[in-house]
Amino acid sequence: MRVFVAGATGAIGKQLVPRLVAAGHDVHGMTRSASKAVMLRELGAVPVVADALDPDQVADAVGRARPDVIVHQLTAIPATLDLRHFDRDFELTNRLRTEGTDHLLSAGQAVGVRRFIAQSYFGAYARTGSAVKTEEDPLDPVPAREMRGVVAAVRHLEEAVLGARWTEGILLRYGAFYGPGTSLTAGAEQVELVRKGRFPLVGNGGGVWSFIHIADAAEATLAAVEHGSRGVYNVADDDPAPVAVWLPALAQEIGARKPMHVPRFVGRLFAGEVGVVMMTELRGASNAKAKRELAWQPGHPSWRQGFAAA
Repeated sequence: MRVFVAGATGAIGKQLVPRLVAAGHDVHGMTRSASKAVMLRELGAVPVVADALDPDQVADAVGRARPDVIVHQLTAIPATLDLRHFDRDFELTNRLRTEGTDHLLSAGQAVGVRRFIAQSYFGAYARTGSAVKTEEDPLDPVPAREMRGVVAAVRHLEEAVLGARWTEGILLRYGAFYGPGTSLTAGAEQVELVRKGRFPLVGNGGGVWSFIHIADAAEATLAAVEHGSRGVYNVADDDPAPVAVWLPALAQEIGARKPMHVPRFVGRLFAGEVGVVMMTELRGASNAKAKRELAWQPGHPSWRQGFAAA
């Protein structure tokens, strides 16, 4: 199949493109930066330079490629996040999930794309009820103030993709990425914060996180490209875990001191309401549907072994 990957030079794109090529697909990789065209050629893709927020450029790029499948992996998440101003740091990503999604869908409809796959996020689930959510559970109706824009953008993306009845719309709600090219790998931002004792445990640490190694996320995406059916899939490992469990384990893995414990009101001072929510209220995601319907298994079934490998 001919596959058009938007966001082909991001953390997941760099893992996905060579897997698509190795599986025999004709891959066209879109990037905004002309300087990354060489990287895409080296990965085996036909480079396409276009601004995802320019509808004419997107229409031209997709029209030239005439793909069977579009994979939307567009984000612009800063390497260093200020959780007190979370929405500000996600402004461009929010636009890519709204305007960028609309431009890709419009271009895809014009050429008759058979399958449209888009990146979504497990952390937008409602913070009530069960600690581990399935795809049938609702998104958060009342997100923290600084997360409202993010959740609204995710909601727009999901409704637009599933509402496109002319194609097979697939949403992949990825867990928190770790591994090469992410902020959770040796020497990267989050690991260094833990190493330096600047990533405390807030409140009861009851927020449940689902993780996914970036390579496993790419494998699940390849499975969706080849035989996914319309709908939503949680792409995460088998081991959702509270922050109170995984954060001390990460510290131990890298030889850091046990994370300092601080009450919620102190956590709010340095991490804002978003940081407190992530630490104390986040819900994990069940991967049962993805394993069953995509015939996919994570190569790193648990972050416990995955962190060591990463």
